[in-house]
Amino acid sequence: MNARPEPEPTATPRGLLARLADLTYRRRGATVVAWIALLVATVLGVSRLTGDYEVEFGTPGSDSDTARRLLEEHFPATSGDTVNVVWEAPAGARDPAVEARVERLLAQATQLEDVGEAQSPRISRDGTIGLATIELERPAWDVPVESGERLIDLADEASSEGLRFEVGGNLIREAQGGASPEMAGLLAAAVILLIAFGSIVAAGLPILVALFGLGISATLIGVLAAFVQTPDFAPAVAGLIGIGVGIDYALLIVTRFRAALASGADPRAAVVEAVSTAGRSVLVAGGTVVISVYGLFFMGISFLYGIALAASLAVFVVMAASVTLLPAVLGFVGRRVDRLRIPGLGRGLRSEGTSLSARWSRTIQRRPWTAAVASAVFLVVLAAPVLGLRFGFPDEGNDPEGSNTRAAYELAAEGFGPGAAGPLLLAADLPAGAGAAELAGLSGALQETPGVAFAGEPRLSPDGEAALVTVVPSSSPQSDATVDLVRELRNDVVPTVLAGTGADVYVGGLTAAFIDQTEHMTSRLPVFVAGVVGLSFVLLLFAFRSPLLALKAGIMTLLSIFAAYGVVAAVAEGGAVGDLIGVARDTPVPPFMPVMMFAILFGLSMDYEVFLLSRIREEYLSHGDNGLAVRDGLAKTARVITAAAAIMVAVFLAFVFSSEVFLKLMGIGMATAILVDATLVRMVLVPALMQLFGRANWWIPSWLDRALPGARPRLELQPGESRAG
Repeated sequence: MNARPEPEPTATPRGLLARLADLTYRRRGATVVAWIALLVATVLGVSRLTGDYEVEFGTPGSDSDTARRLLEEHFPATSGDTVNVVWEAPAGARDPAVEARVERLLAQATQLEDVGEAQSPRISRDGTIGLATIELERPAWDVPVESGERLIDLADEASSEGLRFEVGGNLIREAQGGASPEMAGLLAAAVILLIAFGSIVAAGLPILVALFGLGISATLIGVLAAFVQTPDFAPAVAGLIGIGVGIDYALLIVTRFRAALASGADPRAAVVEAVSTAGRSVLVAGGTVVISVYGLFFMGISFLYGIALAASLAVFVVMAASVTLLPAVLGFVGRRVDRLRIPGLGRGLRSEGTSLSARWSRTIQRRPWTAAVASAVFLVVLAAPVLGLRFGFPDEGNDPEGSNTRAAYELAAEGFGPGAAGPLLLAADLPAGAGAAELAGLSGALQETPGVAFAGEPRLSPDGEAALVTVVPSSSPQSDATVDLVRELRNDVVPTVLAGTGADVYVGGLTAAFIDQTEHMTSRLPVFVAGVVGLSFVLLLFAFRSPLLALKAGIMTLLSIFAAYGVVAAVAEGGAVGDLIGVARDTPVPPFMPVMMFAILFGLSMDYEVFLLSRIREEYLSHGDNGLAVRDGLAKTARVITAAAAIMVAVFLAFVFSSEVFLKLMGIGMATAILVDATLVRMVLVPALMQLFGRANWWIPSWLDRALPGARPRLELQPGESRAG
């Protein structure tokens, strides 16, 4: 006997998403095979085209960037980046036996690829600690990591019989590596999905989408690095974003699919309904994330372009998988979506009208002013520490305990002061026919400048057209005192000493580059925020055809982000949480981190706003009662958004396993923003404000309504009408 044919949907699918869902359902075998082929081809074939990850912290037009270009032009074997070799000899660093071992180590080090000359060693005042700076011929991120690993091995091999060697610098940071947070994020997400669904099959579907997205996008980001400057932490950031949004989007569609099945729909109709409703929210939410991260282009910093493209690539892949691969897999799973249940986990679908979230919404709607004011005050309190946020780049003193770079920093600071880890490089552009005589007195003036621990003699370039002076501050690279010193050198000391010589001197080096980038980013931050908020407002206006809802969504998200900034500032300042996750006290926050957080969080926080408002809008269009629409919309999305937010919080908290201090802070901040957004904003502010706004939530000027593409959706029922009417 032939199998009974599957029933047709009750109506022909209408709309692009509905037709796409129906197509992927009917051609589910071909769709799944196509995605598998794409994954295999990407991982095995395209991966051969991957480039090297790199980052250039230069700020166009800055003093440090001009110094860098002078070094590239006149000192081709000096990139401005260095490796510090530090040794401790309790019996005396000048002992002939110690000096012989130091010379041997330095000779071996300078033979490594892209490792240049070693400068003459310096000995501490007590004679027990020595420091030699080795110049790199290329920036650390362009030097093969094998060179850094070999330097670590050389230091370990030379350390014996009371003589201790340590190596530090960006190249050593690269060679140390660190734990990858992606797998920790996936594991945490899997546990939360099992708790939410109570079924291995249902929980496995979002994980499947995330794994496909991670596998394809991670490889493509490597290819992106061959064409666009992309930092080595971009895959971790993009990977965690892709995992988070991929699971969230799939979770939303699977939940809608299960609800449709529970209401009596056949699997084919359930897939069409899930994709045409929840899938629309996925596309709007994903589009908001992409627009937000593209806001990084407003900053004018090249390595942020790579982060923006990497993150958007990850989101694009999981968006495509959510509306094509997932419906196809749901077609195979069908009513077996709740198979392999785990006793005690998950809950069956229940009446939304009597759920806890519905009762909570009614409570808030009865006292909207109290709820709105109280929650706004709480958010302001959370954000208050942001006033003390200190921008800067954490130095090696913030690296993990026991790391090579942390040990080298502490030993160098003990012998020569904390500034030894971040020397300044003064690059001089000499007039034609001049020589070192033009710089006579510069080293002496620098040495007498308060805040300078050491100033070397000028070194002429091979072509005689430029000179280089090394200056070691007495303060650490991340200290405010170092910022003040750089400004004093540029604005006072150097111009005064070299007045009338015709020589132009620029203060550069990595420490100065970080300072310049901090000032550049903070100056462009208002333009960036305005650009992201403006573009997102336009997208939400298209999606909901309501200026008030689009404006409210933007303001609510801004409150969540600034609350997250406040928590980051508090953790960076020092305390129990910072100590627990390995963040040293009084740690500066890299200026690009709040920018990245804003771009990412504005998009991700909008996800939940879009999920919630889409369902409220559906309810409102069905009966026209604003209060009831808010209550039912909140009730019907509470479980899925709570689970999605819990997943995102867990994924971002995985950042604390990174060895990079800024990623730890970033993870804490983003987890805070999502938690605040999914609880205080969604459960308190949204129902309170939408109750206060009433029908104004859905108002749009007629001229704007006509200007927006597409037809304005009409109410199926007007208030007071019956279905018969």
